[in-house]
Formats: sequence, C-alpha cells, structure tokens
Amino acid sequence: MATRHQARTAVVGLLYAYDLGNEDIAKFSDEILEEDKIRNKQREFSHTLFEGTIENLEMLDKEIEAHLTDWDYDGIGKVEKAIMRLAAYEILVAKTDKAIIINEAVELAKKLADDKAPQFINGVLDALEVK
Repeated sequence: MATRHQARTAVVGLLYAYDLGNEDIAKFSDEILEEDKIRNKQREFSHTLFEGTIENLEMLDKEIEAHLTDWDYDGIGKVEKAIMRLAAYEILVAKTDKAIIINEAVELAKKLADDKAPQFINGVLDALEVK
C-alpha cells in the first residue's frame, strides 16, 4: 500500500505536468496514480490534494509570492513551484500541521529538486501564516 509521501510525490508530478501546460492531466491522473501503485484511500487523498491545489492556485501563488525575498516568482523552477503549491495548499486550506508539511516538502525537494531547493522551500513555507 502506498504511503502519503508516495501520494504527495505523485501529486507533485501531476502539478508539474499541469504547470507545463498539460491542463488535461487530471483526465489521466488515475492511470498515473495506478502506475505508482497509489490506490484506495491514498488515491482519494491524491485526488483531493491535486484538485484542491488547482482550485486554489491563484490564492496559493499570491501567498507564496508574498513571502519571496530576492526571488522573482517566474524564475522559480517548476518542480519547486509544484512542491510549494502543494505544501501551501495543505497548510493554508487543508489545515494540516505546518511542521509536518514543511518537513514533507523539504524531503520532496531533496528527492526531486536541486541542492538549494530544500532550504529555499523551507524558508518560504515557514513564512506562510495560517489564518
């Protein structure tokens, strides 16, 4: 059975594809999740995360951008954006424990992004304020 970490990793991939312009990726999400052996509750969890992030994308981008220092939002890599968008959704909308989500985002960044991404993502997400 897949873990929530594996589900989040798959969602980052879906968000990355969406950001590349593949707005129809949602139609193929079940096949993609099946390839990663993400089933049952974890698949539902993945769909909730992906759909929630897309539905709140404009607000999430504004929140992330508001906490960037010395960075242009358009200059951030698409993988890093996908990780931050997912984490921001979980922190701000789903109200998942901030410390857990930041740790998860840092782990995803270590696995999927460049060497400087974990520290950068940690700083931005830590600055988000839960309302």
